[in-house]
Amino acid sequence: MIDKISLTAPTGNTTGLTAAASKASGSGFADLLTKALNSVDGAQTDATELAKKFQLGDSQVSLEDTMISMQKANVSFQAAVQVRNRLVSSYHDIMNMQV
Repeated sequence: MIDKISLTAPTGNTTGLTAAASKASGSGFADLLTKALNSVDGAQTDATELAKKFQLGDSQVSLEDTMISMQKANVSFQAAVQVRNRLVSSYHDIMNMQV
């Protein structure tokens, strides 16, 4: 769904960075957001795997490692939720502006 976001300006006006340059460098907003969400997903997947291994009695996995991994996943998820809330709030502010 994020891949479908268009980075081109509808009026054709450019101010400095163009959409093509942004796409070419690979550091566009959509790319950064995708990488951040993939990082959150990875942290949650790792925490889930460690928890499963600990529950099955794997001697390689300690309770401390499992809890630290779960807390890291929780913190990264909470940060993603806060970013989403800020984006939604900014969107509403922009949509309520007088033209």
